[in-house]
Amino acid sequence: MMRNRLLLGFTLSVMATGCEQRSAEKAPEAKAPAPVVAQAAAPKPPDAEAVAKLAAHFFQAPRNPAPLPEDTAEQVALGRMLFHEPRLSKNHDVSCNSCHGLDTFGVDNKALSEGHKKQKGSRNSPTVYNAAHHIAQFWDGRAATLEAQAEGPMMNPVEMAMPDAKRVEATLSSIPEYTTRFRAAFPKTGKPVTLANAARALAAFERTLTTPSRFDRFLAGEHAALSAQEQRGLEAFVTTGCTTCHNGPAVGGASFQKLGLVEAYPALTDAGRFDATKNEDDRGYFRVPTLRNVEMTGPYLHDGSVKDLPTMVRLMGRYQLGRTLQDGEVDDLVAFLKSLTGELPPAERISAPPLPPSTKRTPKPDPS
Repeated sequence: MMRNRLLLGFTLSVMATGCEQRSAEKAPEAKAPAPVVAQAAAPKPPDAEAVAKLAAHFFQAPRNPAPLPEDTAEQVALGRMLFHEPRLSKNHDVSCNSCHGLDTFGVDNKALSEGHKKQKGSRNSPTVYNAAHHIAQFWDGRAATLEAQAEGPMMNPVEMAMPDAKRVEATLSSIPEYTTRFRAAFPKTGKPVTLANAARALAAFERTLTTPSRFDRFLAGEHAALSAQEQRGLEAFVTTGCTTCHNGPAVGGASFQKLGLVEAYPALTDAGRFDATKNEDDRGYFRVPTLRNVEMTGPYLHDGSVKDLPTMVRLMGRYQLGRTLQDGEVDDLVAFLKSLTGELPPAERISAPPLPPSTKRTPKPDPS
């Protein structure tokens, strides 16, 4: 009896074990619970008032700025016409506006612009907006004033290719409306139609080309003008050291700086300011560009070799500051830079005005 009970108990035990095994084999594999992902804490909103005070130290205009020349309405109106005037080029097909489109934030968005006979120069065409705040004009600063800059492209063989000042003056003098306008703009000169006065009128017009932005409203106390991310970007812009080069009313343009200040910039062949001064200490230095409207004025650098803004920010972090910027920092900095996109002047100031017709005395287009 006892033996039979033991056999029965053993048999039931084996059967139960086998059932458990078969049951385990047939049961679906249990899924591991999904990991709980902790939500990243939202960045702490910046202290807008503190950020504004920090920024004001670097970006407010000087208290005693040098007075601008007494530009008259007649000079500005004449300068606007000349800015759009293709007959200031040898073949009557290139104007200032060709490379510095006023409806496209003062640039043509090309790495290198096309001039006479579709020739390309070696440097990117910088924006003319806010250029009156620059320490000098051109990437190498070879023109000290807007007036000096305005003369250069007309005689540059790659740009407008006029042979000399006489051809410029002969062209303008051959058009009666221009002679009338030059007399009105320069009433105290014996010979109003000159290359120098044409440059003077162009400069007077360019001094009106400013683009106020939300950033200016923020500096003026309207703290809601910038989002929290833009304010973080502005704070990072200052604390990271970007203001070493980009400061003043134009957020740049106020100094010359070496490209590759901390680490040698790769494949840099342009001598920069050395071309203008022949001073070896200026080799590789360039006039710092304005960052106003930088979102709209790519491609970037003196040669237009950088196509997008985030890449440009990373490159500047590395070669100018010795920093490897993280993705979040780049995002914030780019957000701030986009807040510098300003308002273009009204169309009646920057669009092409009606230009007077040529006469029999006007020099003919010359494609040579």
